[in-house]
Amino acid sequence: MSRVKTAKITRKKHKKVLKMAKGYFGAKSTRFRMAKQAVMKSLQYAYVGRKLKKRDFRRLWITRISAAAKANGINYSTLISGMKKANINVNRKMLAEMAVNDPKGFSEIVAAATK
Repeated sequence: MSRVKTAKITRKKHKKVLKMAKGYFGAKSTRFRMAKQAVMKSLQYAYVGRKLKKRDFRRLWITRISAAAKANGINYSTLISGMKKANINVNRKMLAEMAVNDPKGFSEIVAAATK
């Protein structure tokens, strides 16, 4: 059986990790072992961050909708409940956008939801 040399593959793997670690502080950007650990940890943070981003934006939209609803004399939960009963299917992202940029349209939705 012939011997397999993995120098090319190893170098390629090392270069890939070190490229991802570019800009890291100290030896974490130049030494493979430290870079590998730092990159793995940063990829974990990135994965978690993508999940948290969805959560944070939903909280922001709800806060904006709630503030605009209170300005129209109704609270958030009553507005959402009224919208479901009135069969108004607008997601929270669009509602928040309307609350900020189109208050007149938002107040029409509030009026339809209170009936």
